[in-house]
Amino acid sequence: MTGTGSGTDNDRFSMSTAPHRSVSHSQSLCRVALVGFGTVGQSVARILTAHPPPGVQLTHIFNRRVARKKADWIPADVQWTEDIEDVFAAPVEIVIELVGGLEPAGTWARRTLTSGRSFVTANKQLIAHHGSELQTLAARHGGELRFEGSVAGGIPILSALRDGLVADRIWRVSGILNGTCNFILTSMEDHGASFADALAQAQALGYAEADPTDDVEGLDARAKLAILCGTALRADVGPPRIAARSIRVVEAVDFLHARRLGCTIRQIAQAEWDAAEDGVLHAAVRPALVATDSPLARVAGSQNIVLLRGHYGGETIFSGSGAGGGPTSVAVVSDVAAIARQRAAAPVADARLTEVVPALASPNAARVPRSITGEFVTPHYLRFIVRDRPGIIAAIAGAMERHAINIDAVLQLPADSKDELPFVVTVERCPSAVLSSAVADIGRLDFHVQPPVDLPILGGPPA
Repeated sequence: MTGTGSGTDNDRFSMSTAPHRSVSHSQSLCRVALVGFGTVGQSVARILTAHPPPGVQLTHIFNRRVARKKADWIPADVQWTEDIEDVFAAPVEIVIELVGGLEPAGTWARRTLTSGRSFVTANKQLIAHHGSELQTLAARHGGELRFEGSVAGGIPILSALRDGLVADRIWRVSGILNGTCNFILTSMEDHGASFADALAQAQALGYAEADPTDDVEGLDARAKLAILCGTALRADVGPPRIAARSIRVVEAVDFLHARRLGCTIRQIAQAEWDAAEDGVLHAAVRPALVATDSPLARVAGSQNIVLLRGHYGGETIFSGSGAGGGPTSVAVVSDVAAIARQRAAAPVADARLTEVVPALASPNAARVPRSITGEFVTPHYLRFIVRDRPGIIAAIAGAMERHAINIDAVLQLPADSKDELPFVVTVERCPSAVLSSAVADIGRLDFHVQPPVDLPILGGPPA
């Protein structure tokens, strides 16, 4: 994932795409340019100016319309600019990108890495879509690519996978990777709020954007899961190949029914290698019921959690603050510190090593799965809202029987109106595609007030 060293003064800071053949660390100072001065960027700048890692100096800050961004607590010797070319012309060893999006961040990343410098980012979309390409560039040209802040904010999950768990063979990763969705769902659970009210509260508190689509539709968590697939499961997976489902289908009444089942509801990102079919990866982001004694259920507010299951080490759990300027900035500056330490420990890099790095095939190298599917075999929760009449349960049972699905339980809470009667059917473990076909058949019946809602129940008994 990483290379070694940086370039010398004139060679290193040219924008040539040719690999640098010699690297010098005669100067111990590691100079840093910060690209982006938003919430996270400002938190990074505060750490780098108030308590910088040893040997690290912030020298440049880039932002559009920089005049309105200048802060008097930034030291006078830091150069402000709104011209990105000033960053690439500067004698810096590390570029930190905190602007987000695929472009122009992707172009900046490629220019940085092909010049032999190191690139640090919290840009999940960039790494999820182009991480493999950028890692290759870093290895080829002698820089480093680090992106701890791109997944789970302040939780050091990627460094743990790179260093502490490298000897294990991780086959499953699951977790809560989006703090906005977790805040919304726990608000609905704790206060009985509607989805719309919980979302409005999240927006008022700054947890959700004005346009919350990426969060509530699962796209943000999907990008993070794609990164974890690469780092934990060694699976090269593009985000569009991971199934994602909105949390908008969840209503306050679902938490009441879930509680009777000993569960709550969370947005769960999950990926695992198929135990029976080699090369088949199951991956999805969707709302799901989880048992209240599960670590996933105990994550409240905007917190994140990642659960890893390895062949040798069993289950390992990481949890903590998953978003915000503070936690993410700690991850970003920790990446900078790691690069600085490596530079200090390697005063001269061997050009021959730089040339052969791309050819070194790691036994844990990422592979492209033969098949990627969002299908999991689990119990399921089905919520119906109907105009009550005789025969509804029989009709649902008949559809389930035709698809060879066993009903486990039927739950109903007292209702004020028979015209909009909510009730729940739980079914035993079955493939989600089979259940979807059954639900589609049931959805065509004429007693529905709302379309049926289907949520997997995670952590059920083994098959």
